[in-house]
Amino acid sequence: MLGVRNISKRYGGFVAVDSVSFSVAAGDLVGLIGPNGAGKSTLFSLLSGFIASDDGHVDWQGSDITTLAPERRARLGLARTFQTPQEFARMTVRENLAVAAPGNPGEGITALYLRSGLVRRHEKALREKVDAMLKTIGLTPKAEVTAGSLSGGQRKLLEFGRLLMTGPRLVLLDEPFAGVNPVLIEELSQLIRRQNEAGVTFLIVEHNLDALMRLVRFVHVMDRGRILTSGEPEQVLADAAVHEAYLGGSL
Repeated sequence: MLGVRNISKRYGGFVAVDSVSFSVAAGDLVGLIGPNGAGKSTLFSLLSGFIASDDGHVDWQGSDITTLAPERRARLGLARTFQTPQEFARMTVRENLAVAAPGNPGEGITALYLRSGLVRRHEKALREKVDAMLKTIGLTPKAEVTAGSLSGGQRKLLEFGRLLMTGPRLVLLDEPFAGVNPVLIEELSQLIRRQNEAGVTFLIVEHNLDALMRLVRFVHVMDRGRILTSGEPEQVLADAAVHEAYLGGSL
């Protein structure tokens, strides 16, 4: 589904991502770990189109999307979250979810006047979709409160729900468990598993190794802008080079 070929990003003399190559197949549930400054978030920004690469290519189902804007990648089904949730703080939880849904015919003046029946049907379907998403992410009791009043963990759930409203095929999750209590970590993990079972592919950056390793089936390890090693969770955790680079000591 996603192919990364020798992708690189430099900031002056500093190489943030150094000729990284890997692939993600449809249905995968993959982790991406590494120490702070390893290049993980920069790599996510390259994959999602928020920053331009200096070298290399990003392929989506065999087509080169290296120069596509983030919104065009999202329309293809490649979507991402951020380390800090980017909710619309003054809008309600329900409104935050509704605004993420694509293809609203009421966004245009012509459709609003000439196709009012279509707009009403779409709005009814959208309300039902939002209600279903509120239930999926466990925020139905918070539907009418402003997003800015949510806890950090609840904002993570809301951002995940907004992303799911777009109908993604591959999701880049950037530290979904950061600042989240253990109970909510398990809720998020179960939500990710259910979406993966429903056909959504995931690539997840996360520093909470215990939670991540219980969740994913394959792991890439980055260090100093490069892929250090890749493998199944047990294999990666047993790698001496991983302990040296990420965990701060030898086996």
